[in-house]
Amino acid sequence: MSSGMQEFAELIRSCTRSAVHLEMRDVYAVDGEKGPFADWKSGKRNDPADQESWWRPWLDLMSETVARGVVVRRARIVSEPVSEYIRYEHSDTFMNVSAGEQVRWLPRRQASTIALPGNDFWLFDEQLVRWNHFTGEGGSMGKEDTDDPAAAKLCSEAFEAVWARAIPHDQYEIR
Repeated sequence: MSSGMQEFAELIRSCTRSAVHLEMRDVYAVDGEKGPFADWKSGKRNDPADQESWWRPWLDLMSETVARGVVVRRARIVSEPVSEYIRYEHSDTFMNVSAGEQVRWLPRRQASTIALPGNDFWLFDEQLVRWNHFTGEGGSMGKEDTDDPAAAKLCSEAFEAVWARAIPHDQYEIR
């Protein structure tokens, strides 16, 4: 497990009630010519019946978290028509759902009147925010944690507003 994954695992294992994640980008940097996105672009698809081949250790961590009673929700704000990367994410989201995450999609045009933070984030137990910083090309520029109550409130309100408008994964059709 990478040190970044270990650090995240510690944060989510400390949760007792909820972990929410808001994603607002149409593309995230990937491993160039190799990796899961490149495999997907070349036609490889994950098999819902072959759970052993799925994204580990992430899905194990989510399953463990949900089993402890923590509600894990993920919302994605996406431009339509969607990017190739969002098509890839959508095609593999069945794995997140299978691990116990609740996932919804919100077309960006329906988010215009929601006050949103400037960065993607995780919010743990409505108290700790983990900001995810990215380059214009979608590469990670690092993470930043804060327990500032105003930041937590902003993220909680933004997430709940997005969640209320968003479409459950099993009902969202890629456009």
